[in-house]
Amino acid sequence: MSVYSPGLHVLATFAAPAGVLTNAAACQRFFDEQIAALGLTKVGEVYHTFPNGSFTAVIGLTESHLSIHTWPEHGQATFDVFLSNYRRDNADRARELYAATLDFFGGVEQSKTEVRR
Repeated sequence: MSVYSPGLHVLATFAAPAGVLTNAAACQRFFDEQIAALGLTKVGEVYHTFPNGSFTAVIGLTESHLSIHTWPEHGQATFDVFLSNYRRDNADRARELYAATLDFFGGVEQSKTEVRR
C-alpha cells in the first residue's frame, strides 16, 4: 500500500507597493488567469475591499483553496495556497502560483512556510 500525501500548503508574507495592494480587480483577473493556466478548478470566490482600499480574497478550488489579505498601510500581504494531491501531485503548481503572485505584486518575500500534509 502506498502512502498518500494529501498536498502542499504554502503560507507567506511579503512586502509590496501600496498601489497594487489596493487593486482587488486586478488581483481577481490575475488569479483567474493563473487558475486557468495551472489547470485548477474554481468552485467559489469572495473578494472584499475595505474602506482604506485593502482587500481580502478567498477562492475555493476543487483542489482546496487560495487566499490573500493585503495591508497597504503597512506595505504587506499574506498569501496562502493549499492544493491537494487527490488526482495528481500539485506541489509544483502550488509553488508556481506563489511565485507568480509574488511577481505580480512586485513583492519581496518576508517569510514562507511549506507544509506537506
